[in-house]
Amino acid sequence: MITSPANATIKMIRSLRQRKARESSGLCFVEGIRLVTEAAEAGAELVQLVVAPALLTSAFAHDLVEQLALQGVERIEVSAEVFASLSAKDGPQGLAAVVRQRWFELAEVQLAQAPRWVALVEPADPGNLGTIMRTVDGVGASGVIIVEPAADPYDPAALRASMGAAFAVPLVRTSWAELAAWKQANGVTMVGSSDQAATDFRQAAYPTPLILLMGSERQGLSADQQALCDVMVAIPMRGRSDSLNLAVATGILLYELVS
Repeated sequence: MITSPANATIKMIRSLRQRKARESSGLCFVEGIRLVTEAAEAGAELVQLVVAPALLTSAFAHDLVEQLALQGVERIEVSAEVFASLSAKDGPQGLAAVVRQRWFELAEVQLAQAPRWVALVEPADPGNLGTIMRTVDGVGASGVIIVEPAADPYDPAALRASMGAAFAVPLVRTSWAELAAWKQANGVTMVGSSDQAATDFRQAAYPTPLILLMGSERQGLSADQQALCDVMVAIPMRGRSDSLNLAVATGILLYELVS
């Protein structure tokens, strides 16, 4: 059992709080019984399990740990103190995992089998990103295309907000230039959103395959980005607010697009 927070393995795992370490290693840190279970059930590659026996009281979690050990996942046992040094929870459950990130390239997207995507242009808030991944999974959309620079979907805040959907939803990262060229080459319909659009989102037609293009929290879609869209829609605002939170707006539109 590892009892020192200064242990080299523990320091490596703790470094995954930082984006630089996540990007250089291709790993992320997942904490909690629910998220570890979701990652395992989604077929994510679990590199290491981190178990604090003094904290892990769930019979279900003990069974999960044993099943994953039989599958060859390395198990690291740590003291409650060491686990607390890794945890972002007030009441840590004693189970976490180091998980391999999973990314796809635009060229791998098969629109015939996966016809409805969300593309997010430079989303800055990991909580919004995680919530959108959860909604994409909930509505049965195909995946999320992230136009960089952007928040990290493997940020701990994004993983918590996704409730494990980050491991079930295909993720693509790309540039705006690459996405624009791919859209034109594949003849995919692009639907954008703006409060200035003339068409109510409930009155538009949404042929597939399609991409729902959503702008950043601060800027929305630029004029050039709107110009690339085949359809521009607006969500009517009844009160004083002139816009919705990015994750809320994306959820409203997604349910309309897949209905």
